Amino acid sequence: MIDPDDRSVRISGHQLIWTGAGETVVVEPWGRNSVRVRATPEGEVAGTDWALLPPAPDAHDQVALEVHDRGATLRNGRIRVELETSSWFHEPVGYETFRCDLAFYDETGRVLLRELGRGGSLDLRARHFRAHPGGDGHSLTASFETDPDEHLAGMGQYQQHVLDLKGSTFELAHRNSQASVPFVLSTAGYGFLWHNPALGRATFARNRTEWHAEATDQLDYWVTAGSTPAQITSAYADATGHAPMMPERGLGYWQCKLRYWNADQLLEVAREHRRRGLPLDVIVADFFHWPHMGDYRFEEEFWPDPADMVAELRELGVELMVSVWPQVALASENFRHLRANNMLVRADRGLDVQMAFEGPSAFLDVLNPAARRWLAVTLQRNYGRYGIRTFWLDEAEPEFGVYDYDAYRTHLGPYLRVGNLYPQAFARAVFEGQQGAGETEIVNLVRCVWAGSQRFGTLAWSGDISSTFEDLARQITAGIHMGVAGIPWFTTDIGGFHGGDVTDPAFHELVVRWFQLGTFSPVMRMHGDRLPYEPITAADGTRRLRSGGPNELWSFGEEVYLILERYVHLREALRPYLREVMRTAHTDGQPVMRGLFHEFPDDPQVWQIDDQYLLGPDILVAPVTVSGARERDVYLPHGARWTDAATGEIHPGGTTVQVAAPLDVVPVFLRDGAQGHLLRRAMDRS
Repeated sequence: MIDPDDRSVRISGHQLIWTGAGETVVVEPWGRNSVRVRATPEGEVAGTDWALLPPAPDAHDQVALEVHDRGATLRNGRIRVELETSSWFHEPVGYETFRCDLAFYDETGRVLLRELGRGGSLDLRARHFRAHPGGDGHSLTASFETDPDEHLAGMGQYQQHVLDLKGSTFELAHRNSQASVPFVLSTAGYGFLWHNPALGRATFARNRTEWHAEATDQLDYWVTAGSTPAQITSAYADATGHAPMMPERGLGYWQCKLRYWNADQLLEVAREHRRRGLPLDVIVADFFHWPHMGDYRFEEEFWPDPADMVAELRELGVELMVSVWPQVALASENFRHLRANNMLVRADRGLDVQMAFEGPSAFLDVLNPAARRWLAVTLQRNYGRYGIRTFWLDEAEPEFGVYDYDAYRTHLGPYLRVGNLYPQAFARAVFEGQQGAGETEIVNLVRCVWAGSQRFGTLAWSGDISSTFEDLARQITAGIHMGVAGIPWFTTDIGGFHGGDVTDPAFHELVVRWFQLGTFSPVMRMHGDRLPYEPITAADGTRRLRSGGPNELWSFGEEVYLILERYVHLREALRPYLREVMRTAHTDGQPVMRGLFHEFPDDPQVWQIDDQYLLGPDILVAPVTVSGARERDVYLPHGARWTDAATGEIHPGGTTVQVAAPLDVVPVFLRDGAQGHLLRRAMDRS
């Protein structure tokens, strides 16, 4: 006979610990109104800190633990967790079986979600570990019963125009233009973080939610309870880190093309902005300003005096941002040192070439602390000493030439097990290096993020998307979901990246509509690989990477220029408002670009609106995302009065209005009389 005490839950500090059938489960409070759950089939749970930060010392003053005959209860503010334990002689296998099931409730006793039940004779397992042959970790599927009618948002950036994620499935992996951030917010009143950087998938079906890791050592997730999206996102920021305060240069206009290929060309664009009286905060020296990938320095022939270049830009009131790729070419002056000191990602099989764009290369292993320190020192030596303090961390997924994730290994183990951490570690390397050099106002553009990236000053952009109206529409939902996923700093390539021809009138229309979206984005940034291309040759006749076509405000003809000029000045008028919205992102973890549901969770219509958003709490933006459209319908949420910024007309909430949208007007509505100085600015043609 087995002593019942051997299968009871025990209390250790604020933890509830259950063991049985070879498994250990730990449930504990982790921040206000929040809990963390870990489980492992091997020994003790690990204290991994992939994204979660230690809770504040006073965060658990409302915690209560209780052990009872059939399990235990943990209460922490608005959340309650019930552990139900059971054991029985399982005749099909001929021995005693032990089980612990978890369920999560809000403060009123309403079920938020629960682990998948046994299902009687189905004998289902909510926490299903399957050992890999040879002992190299496990695959894991965690299954939950959830409200079939809940609405979900978050998960980062996927190139799809889907607002409500219920009914969707997601690859938990990064790709160029895909940033997998495994956090969801539910209208059922909870937020859920899958705290695991393994490659896998997430499925939000009506009959169950499943999270799957292809290779891992333990289950690890975090749940918070809140009655509003604002409460949930605030708790999530407390748990994974708050974005810094956005530096002033992040509030204005950023100019870029692929690519300014020498210092004179870049400086002339900045000078022309000033001659025309156009605002400009940041200008970009894009990729292949270096001799080889991984050299992390300017090529002298084309950039002979970086110090003078940066000094002139500073006199013009412009910051320089430089591109940094994590690839190290086999031809780089740094390759041998990095390979000899195990600071590169390595292939488990075949040739150890991970990317071949402009020559074979391997990725810097930023999961290795030594590689992060090396990168920080190198960037400071070759860029920071000139006063450059803004970096563009491209290829941050990383973008393997072929996404055979199981072929690679890092300092922390197989890429399958830890690979989704890569973009966070890349941003961390640069951020910590800047901090160590004394920089206090940090914003770096990054092509990919993971949970916790926001605390490293990351401005995510949506990757190499196409220059189409369809992709323009997708960026609205991408920005909303990134904000929910805890990444408040978001931007896109205005005009899209692939395929824009500066001589094409159809592209001119797209640029105008995208520029209007950019004006009301967290960060406004022009970029793209424009046609026609410009070949580049060095003085000795050798080839260099080509440059794209012109991509400045004056590159698309006078009619387009007059519209873009007006909007870039409108962006300046938004600066005080944006500063306060960014402050709220910093202090309270609130998104900058918000779905309508964030401010109006009680309006049942807002989960159907996927082509509008709120910039902060008071500005509703309805971009035009259809070629040739000169009017559109706009839904105005219930619970406020809305003023058409173009006409001054006031509309009640809970209504849909049809508004004029000539090419030079983007529909914008102001909440309850806020930001009155913006009235008619979009229509001001003077």
